Amino acid sequence: MKKTYKIDVDCANCANKMEEAANKTEGVKKAVVNFMALKMDVEFEDGANVADVMKNVLKNCKKVEDDCEIFI
Repeated sequence: MKKTYKIDVDCANCANKMEEAANKTEGVKKAVVNFMALKMDVEFEDGANVADVMKNVLKNCKKVEDDCEIFI
């Protein structure tokens, strides 16, 4: 399953950090952050609970960029 989320991030480097953190999150097959469009495309692993995975993605992204936001 793939979903797109609106994000709020200040710079391209921060967006790259968010992408790396999202890709390291359990349940995420692949995440791509587009800084110019301010969106994150997330492909989830089969059987993953999307809501729980996205809470963990946000938590992991906040660890590397504390002022970022993902509108879940």
